[in-house]
Amino acid sequence: MSDATAGDVVLSLEGITRRFGSVIALDQASLRVRAGTVHAVLGENGAGKTTLMRVAFGLLQPQEGTVRVRGVPQVIASPSVALSMGIGMVHQHFTLVPAMTVAENVALGNHGRYDPRAAAERVRSVATRAGLTLDPDAMVSTLSVAAQQRCEIVKALARDVQLLILDEPTAVLAPSEAQELLQWMRRHAEAGHAVVLITHKLRDALAIADDVTVLRRGRTVLAARATATDEAGLANAMLGHRTSPIDGMPSMADELLAEVDVTGAFRTTAAARTGERAPVFMTRDLHVSDSRGVARVRGATMHVYAGEIVGIAAVEGEGQHELLRVLAGRGQAASGQLTHPTEVGFVPEDRHRDALMLDASLVENVALRGAGARRGRVAWSTLREETAQIIAGYRVQASGVQSAARAMSGGNQQKLVLGRELHGAPTALVVENPSRGLDFRATAAVRDALRAARDAGAAVVLFSSDLDEVLLLADRVYAMHNGALTETPSDRDLVGRAMLGSQTSRA
Repeated sequence: MSDATAGDVVLSLEGITRRFGSVIALDQASLRVRAGTVHAVLGENGAGKTTLMRVAFGLLQPQEGTVRVRGVPQVIASPSVALSMGIGMVHQHFTLVPAMTVAENVALGNHGRYDPRAAAERVRSVATRAGLTLDPDAMVSTLSVAAQQRCEIVKALARDVQLLILDEPTAVLAPSEAQELLQWMRRHAEAGHAVVLITHKLRDALAIADDVTVLRRGRTVLAARATATDEAGLANAMLGHRTSPIDGMPSMADELLAEVDVTGAFRTTAAARTGERAPVFMTRDLHVSDSRGVARVRGATMHVYAGEIVGIAAVEGEGQHELLRVLAGRGQAASGQLTHPTEVGFVPEDRHRDALMLDASLVENVALRGAGARRGRVAWSTLREETAQIIAGYRVQASGVQSAARAMSGGNQQKLVLGRELHGAPTALVVENPSRGLDFRATAAVRDALRAARDAGAAVVLFSSDLDEVLLLADRVYAMHNGALTETPSDRDLVGRAMLGSQTSRA
């Protein structure tokens, strides 16, 4: 693929069909990627985006259709074959080994004897050439999420790939980090390479992509130059229709298009909610250290009342994760005052690692709520009834209460976790990146559930790396920088400045 010139079709997927039992994941889907371009692939969860790209990367074999690389029909039988053809993929869930260095991770899969110096120099060379900052000697376990993302990209580029597939790469990044990654994609494409960006974010797609492809229910429903469409056209293609607002809430298409709607149309004032009641969550001069003893939260003071959503806005690594875990009763404070209920619902950002047992049944996963605090025998019949209620109430698509959590899509896994934590009308909820990796339909359902919990009287603390989501949902906002909290007006520019430690007002 190295001799491709700008505009050449370097990868063509034609009439691709892939079934999993009775489920048709791809139905005659197609995609054409040109050299020197960024190609955005959009669609809802379950639309077939990742499945189609896994076919391109050799992780799945099509049951019908043709894969062409630079015009030549190919059978990509495995990822190693794809890499030999110059096709690389960075997955949504990172595949790095935390206990190894960056250089060791990049070298994994190579042949021959491992040479630490040569491996480190290879990382430096590739990272410098790509314009990415990365320390080859750093342990992956110590890296920020953004640095892990860069490591995954360098790992692919170190194999001289000419077409790089990125699956939801901005889902775990702070706004500034996401912008830097998008700018890197643009530069990488302008250098003659091809980038396929799988995303749910219309703004990202139109800002960076040359071409767009939309999948719906396994079919390609739109393939066009980015300049020939707009956000409304993409939203309609993804949905297939517009949905109407219900009970004063935004429709899925409207919320998708109004990503920065922070007018407060769906809020009541914090004063009206709180009155003279005591706060549900309260901290005063709170200090929290991480597992290595490093101070992460420094003198944080905040309060959260019943019937409000309080947002935490921060870039990665500013202490918000440690703060949220202490508020949720999953961590210990070093000093300061802390008030929180005995039972707090907690939705962590990494549902696979911290919220679900993927190979266990949905009933067993629902049983995790309050685990460690319950005593006596498990009432499995009651838990089965609760699980069925959660599936119905949160529209979780699953084959039954005994099916494995692994069998569900990410959106349905997230709805199950949220339903589990909200079941029984909790008085307090801590939520971390609730829409991470979700399409806008699943995102809308999660946001509606959080609003409903607030309106039912719950005190909700929300952190999202998507600043627009914080501003859309929160009644009040605290910005967090270097472990310190500052209550900030719900203004995008002011919050952004506070996240960076600047208190300077706008001119």
